[in-house]
Amino acid sequence: MTKFIFLLFASVFLLQFSTTSSLAQEVFIYKTVDTTQLFMEVRYPEKMNPAEEYPALVFFFGGGWNSGSRAQFEHQANYFTKRGLVCFLVDYRTKIQHKTSPFESVKDAKSAIRYLRTHAENFYIDPNKIIATGGSAGAHLAAATALIDGYNENTDDQDISPVPNALVLFNPVIDNGPGGYGYERIGDEFNDFSPLHNIKAGAPPTLFLLGTKDNLVPVVTAQYYQMVMEKVGSRCDLILYENQPHGFFNYPNFEYYQKTVQAADDFLQSLGYLQKEPVVNIE
Repeated sequence: MTKFIFLLFASVFLLQFSTTSSLAQEVFIYKTVDTTQLFMEVRYPEKMNPAEEYPALVFFFGGGWNSGSRAQFEHQANYFTKRGLVCFLVDYRTKIQHKTSPFESVKDAKSAIRYLRTHAENFYIDPNKIIATGGSAGAHLAAATALIDGYNENTDDQDISPVPNALVLFNPVIDNGPGGYGYERIGDEFNDFSPLHNIKAGAPPTLFLLGTKDNLVPVVTAQYYQMVMEKVGSRCDLILYENQPHGFFNYPNFEYYQKTVQAADDFLQSLGYLQKEPVVNIE
């Protein structure tokens, strides 16, 4: 009997240990297109209650829809998992690796949000608290999942919404029209592809972070985006960082990495997605 009780307690301990350990980090396929497999990496908070649902923070890397790596936002993801979010680092098709256009990149971003909403229970996330974020072209993709109606993968269940519940945009290339970023590749489809040209009522609350010396996103474009968002009744917080260039938020520029992470944290607190505790050093 004593041996049985010992084995029972040992089994419970091992089950709990394996659950918390296995949840630390996983990489899995979220989409297959022909022979292309697209991966997503999930990072969990250290202490999770399996009975709870957690907000999800979904990162799309930058690189002009040409190249890039989901590792770009590893440091931000590590911080926000410590703050209690489940974080996802997402692959998508790019020109150099997959010989694809920006349109396929948008399809993949929408597929990623749909996948997470469909499988929310598997990841302990709240399907109604999905935050899309990214930098530059990755921030464009985050905004596109919220605002662009077209460019859906025909294998997706289109009854599942790809629209996130909030956006955190690090110098997003949201104007793809004439004179905007990528117009030479987007052409006349900019009216359907450019987030700036597709802001509508119901757009998710948005944090827009931009350096005043950005050579791809003029300050006036960001201010116009904010104005139109507010005109349709949606929240858009614009924070400008003096004399900072495009990509200023990346980890090597540590001072502004810290400032932008804190700004994102404050914004998510204001939405009720984060609490003040636990306080975590931004490292």
